[in-house]
Amino acid sequence: MKTAAIIILIVGLLMTLYTGFGFMTKEKVLDMGDIEMTMNKHHTAAWSPLLGLGVMVVGGALLVVAKKK
Repeated sequence: MKTAAIIILIVGLLMTLYTGFGFMTKEKVLDMGDIEMTMNKHHTAAWSPLLGLGVMVVGGALLVVAKKK
């Protein structure tokens, strides 16, 4: 349980520092027999840094509980 708490703390820290990431997908625009056109579409996944702080609090609480046992 101690290892899981440390991993959760690290994930929370990373979520606080990096508040999102971007990625590309290919979207088919035109498909006419042998002719095919695709377009790269940019997407973003973002979250609040407060969510990362909340995850760190949960990890810290698990760490405290694990140390008491």
